[in-house]
Amino acid sequence: MQFDPLNDAFTSIYNAEMAGHYEVSVAPASKLLGRMLSIMQSMGYIGEFEKNEDGRGGGYRVELVGAINRCGVIKPRYSVKRADFEKWESRYLPAQDFGMLLVTTNQGVMHHYQAKEARIGGRLLAYVF
Repeated sequence: MQFDPLNDAFTSIYNAEMAGHYEVSVAPASKLLGRMLSIMQSMGYIGEFEKNEDGRGGGYRVELVGAINRCGVIKPRYSVKRADFEKWESRYLPAQDFGMLLVTTNQGVMHHYQAKEARIGGRLLAYVF
């Protein structure tokens, strides 16, 4: 039984990356997971991904490029003010300007660089480096 589908997806991606696989399937599919995968793709952490409909919630087939050192979901989903991103970067990322935090804001899901540029806060979802 899955209690946190987002955490299961990120764990599957990380485990497949560490095992040296070239692709991985994550299920179930959701809009939130799709948006997070598209951000990871735009930053170069994963390759192409496509949604598969199987009648049971669907899933994503994700192409791995070997760029992920670590990724995970942040629990609990801490609230972040626009001035406090440096504190959370130092907690979850290994170095400054290395990796990204995925944040959900009132303007959608984005990485923390976009949130800092737009001067908005939100809630932390995940980290990738």
